[in-house]
Amino acid sequence: MSRAALREDEVLRYRDPQFQVPAAKLMPTQYLVVDDGTALVTVLGSCVAACVRDPLLQLGGMNHFMLPEGQVGDGAPARYGSYAMELLINELLKRGANRRRLEAKVFGGANVLKGFTSNPVGTRNAQFVIDYLAAEQIPVVAEDLRGIHPRKVWFFPQTGRVMVNRLPHAHDAEVLAAESAVRARLSHTPVSGGVELFE
Repeated sequence: MSRAALREDEVLRYRDPQFQVPAAKLMPTQYLVVDDGTALVTVLGSCVAACVRDPLLQLGGMNHFMLPEGQVGDGAPARYGSYAMELLINELLKRGANRRRLEAKVFGGANVLKGFTSNPVGTRNAQFVIDYLAAEQIPVVAEDLRGIHPRKVWFFPQTGRVMVNRLPHAHDAEVLAAESAVRARLSHTPVSGGVELFE
């Protein structure tokens, strides 16, 4: 299997202490589809996560991508939204979801780097996911995009519920360090329902 399509056993599983449920933490380039009550969790800076769900089957998944588009032959195509969205939607369909029932909630795309005002990556990621879902005719039923704050997102695919915690700027360095670490690792990879905000 390509390193871009990380295996399910490569996603960190834990028990979420806040919501007392089994959870899976997605890092950049990862995606996961579940139907077993697992919460899908991620932390976003300029990256975007799309949460896509078939409400009838109570089946849903999340991805976490870093850039809108790029060369899929560079060893880590799932860092790009164009490929990450395809992976997520195809996995949902493979698991029995009906394309006509799919709905999406999208998050992230913050411009957390001060001083980058000309076409920042967060803005491009946010616009990409909206345009992609419109082209695929998948309705966006909720979003929390752009802005300047990093976010922590919990997605509960069985119910469609999403909780978003906008993190204070004190977390900027932590989020940027995590995203930068993934970018650095990838540069060495060989080619191969509604939204509730709370503090």
